[in-house]
Amino acid sequence: MRYMVMHYQTQAMEDGVKPSPETQAAIGEYMRESAMAGVLLSGEGVGPSSAGARVEVDGGNVRVIDGPYAEAKELIAGFAILEVASLEEAVEHARKFALLVGAERVDVRKVIEYSDL
Repeated sequence: MRYMVMHYQTQAMEDGVKPSPETQAAIGEYMRESAMAGVLLSGEGVGPSSAGARVEVDGGNVRVIDGPYAEAKELIAGFAILEVASLEEAVEHARKFALLVGAERVDVRKVIEYSDL
């Protein structure tokens, strides 16, 4: 089963504060090991909201809002797609990653496959 793991911005991330070299190395090693084990299918971080835009649709009207946005903790900081046997296994990977990056919140959601429909 595939699961998407999403971690959220901290204010420091939104402000462009980069992880220490040691933390970057630990994250890189975790990602490498997960990929080599066939668990990590893909994963990326995303830039701060100041470098993005939000598209909102209300009653057919489209509004584009340039970043930054007020609530950093509601913004996705990055994601990973995992291939694992269960939700519990995905949660364990999410737990380890959250501790590595200092994420305050990580969501784990099952990717809907055609066979699920």
